[in-house]
Amino acid sequence: MGVDGDGVAEAVAREMLLMSPGVRTSRALTDGLLDPEFTEVGASGRRWDRRAMLAALPELEGGAEDGPRYEPAGMTGVELAPGVVHLRYETVIDGRRARRSSIWRKADDGSGWRMYYHQATPAPGE
Repeated sequence: MGVDGDGVAEAVAREMLLMSPGVRTSRALTDGLLDPEFTEVGASGRRWDRRAMLAALPELEGGAEDGPRYEPAGMTGVELAPGVVHLRYETVIDGRRARRSSIWRKADDGSGWRMYYHQATPAPGE
């Protein structure tokens, strides 16, 4: 895992939290990790806003303690500007691979780093 600075390390730690079932099923925990202006383009092509993601996340893949889990690999990040971090990595869940990209920004209110944008693109098996 490549990291470039404290902001990147914090964004990586929070990205990993978002992949854990305990966080995915807790609206309170997830609420603190998603930026108020959060948007996502999922691997299905669906566009999500913050409200829709908070409502759906507990039921989405990776949320069940006894179900398939995200297996991240090759996570790297760079601070694009003060308070803005870009992460890139791949995941496998239930045999499906995806390339992922996230933008994290540090909140001015002291709540720390929050995911502003996320995109997942299906990746062919190699």
